[in-house]
Amino acid sequence: MRPLVLALRATAATCALEHNADIAKVQEWLGYANIKNQDHVFATFSDFFAIFFFMIYFLGDVHGNFRHVIEAVRRDKPDAIVFLGDVQAQQPLHIELAEILDMTEVWWIQGNHDTDSDADYDNLFGSELADRNLHGRVVEIAGLRVAGLGGVFRGQIWMPPAPPAYDSQDEFVRRCGKGNLWRGGLPRKHRSTIFESDWLDLATQRADIFITHEAPGCHPHGFEAINEVASCMRVSRTFHGHQHDNLDYSAQLQRLGHQAFGVGFCGITDQDGTVIRPGDFDQNRTGRQNHIFGDV
Repeated sequence: MRPLVLALRATAATCALEHNADIAKVQEWLGYANIKNQDHVFATFSDFFAIFFFMIYFLGDVHGNFRHVIEAVRRDKPDAIVFLGDVQAQQPLHIELAEILDMTEVWWIQGNHDTDSDADYDNLFGSELADRNLHGRVVEIAGLRVAGLGGVFRGQIWMPPAPPAYDSQDEFVRRCGKGNLWRGGLPRKHRSTIFESDWLDLATQRADIFITHEAPGCHPHGFEAINEVASCMRVSRTFHGHQHDNLDYSAQLQRLGHQAFGVGFCGITDQDGTVIRPGDFDQNRTGRQNHIFGDV
C-alpha cells in the first residue's frame, strides 16, 4: 500500500502545482508547514517528486539479521535502502544481500560494532559494497542529498561537549604508537569512532537528509553535536540507529529546525518518517520517552 499512497500524493501535488497552486499551501497540505528553515520549502516539482514518489528505506541496527530486509525489498521495491550502522554481516555484505542487489541501491554507515572483530570489519568495509559507505560525505540518492556520519563518540578521541583529544585520524595515528596500529594504520576499533574532522567536513556541506549511528541531542543518550551539524547542513530530516528504539521527537521540531527519527533494532522507516517495520524492542523502550530533552 505504501508505494500507492506515495504515488497518489505525488500526483495530487503535481496537479496542484501545474495549476499554479501556492507552493507553501501545497507544502502545508502535505504536512510540512512547520519546518522553520526556509531552505526546506520545496521550490520545484522535482523536490516533491523525490520526497513523495521515490522510496528510501532506513534500516535500524540489524546485527547480522537480513531476512526482514530482503523480504521488505522484495515486497515494496524501494529505490534504495540505507543501513544505519551495526550491520555485522556474517559474510561479505554483497553476498548477504545477493537476492536483492538488482532490485534496489544499497548504502550504509558503520556502527560501533562493525569494528568489533576483523570479520565484522572485512565483511562490511571489504565487501563489494565498500564504495557505498556514506560516512563523511553527501550523496544524491533517489533525488535527495543524503549525508552520513557513521560510528560513535569515544572518550579517548572525542566525547562532546568536551574538546577532542585528537582532531583527526591522521593525528591519532601519528601519536598512538606503532604497536597500536592495525594493518599499518588506524586501530580497528577507531575505524568506527567519530573524529572532529569528520564532523567539521560535513558542517560545510548541504544535504536534505542526515543519517547517523549516534542519536541526536533530543535523545536521552544523544549528543547536541549531531543537532549542530544537522543545522549547519540545513537538513529537513535526520535518522539514527544505535539506541534500538523509536522515540517521538515531534515536540522538538521547532527547537531542532528539522524532523528527527530513530529507527529501532531491525526496524525500517521510510524517508517520510513512516514506520514500515517496528523495531523489535520499540515497545519495551517507550519508557525512555519520559526523558526526551525539553519534554515536560
